[in-house]
Order: sequence, then structure tokens, then C-alpha cells
Amino acid sequence: MSQQRERHAEAVALIHAAPEQIFASLDDQCRLAVHMTKASWMTLGSKFSFELDESQGHRVGSVVRMNGRIAGIELGLDEIVNEYEPPLRKAWATLGEPRLLVIGAYRMGFNLAAEGQGARLQVWIDYQLPSRAALRWLGWLLGPVYASWCVREMVEDARRGF
Repeated sequence: MSQQRERHAEAVALIHAAPEQIFASLDDQCRLAVHMTKASWMTLGSKFSFELDESQGHRVGSVVRMNGRIAGIELGLDEIVNEYEPPLRKAWATLGEPRLLVIGAYRMGFNLAAEGQGARLQVWIDYQLPSRAALRWLGWLLGPVYASWCVREMVEDARRGF
């Protein structure tokens, strides 16, 4: 990511399952980001699709591609898994300049820690505003809302799965 100031959003929940079970579920990138494959108000009714490499996102260096269209505008990005420590954490970051509207380059991931009869799940994103000046104001206005929605959806989807 560039020298631009990073912004941060995260969501946390206690899930009543072992970290190993939760990690196995979240390690499926398409399942983790299922909120992006459904039309919603946050995606302006659009859906995104995923392309996974042969490692399916299950190792450092694995690449995931996401593509979609919002209001006729082609969007997309490539992500690379840069941290992979089952059953504790996984992180990934955008490669190059993502074609997004309200956030720019980002690093995202989740952490798990055993707690009581379950595990504490933290999903986080460190992101920048879009690099294009024409979109930066939109990112300044809507980036925090979108980033918070995204991590919250991931946590809630995980919670519903157990």
C-alpha cells in the first residue's frame, strides 16, 4: 500500500465453536466473502464473483480474483494471501491498484483465540481511500461505512454458521 494514511475497521464476536472449526469455515474465501456475492444495498444491487488459484487461498502466496459491476462500472481486484497460520489467523492484501469505488488498497484478515467454550473472532481491514482524486471524496464519505459493513457481515456470517 502507498504512503497514504491507513484507516481501520474491525468486528469481534464470541463464537461457540473450537478455533479449528471456525478457521476451517472461514478459510473458504468464497464463503467468507459471501456477502459480496449477494445483491444488497451496500453493493447497489450488484454481485461479485471469485476466481481462485490452484491453492484455493489455503497458503501464503495464493491469489484470489474478485470481479463485479456496479451501476455499469467494471470493478475488480486481485488479493494475495500473505499470512496463513491455522487455526489462529489468516490475512490477505490487494495486489496493485484495486478497481473499487469507496476504498482503495487494503490488507484484511481474521484472528481467532480460544475463549471459554468457544473462540473470539476478530475480522479487520486496514484500507486506504481510492487513489483516483475523483473517487477520494466518495471514499472519505462512504469508505468507513462500507469497511464496517464488510467486517460485520463476515463476523455475523461466521456466527450464524455455528
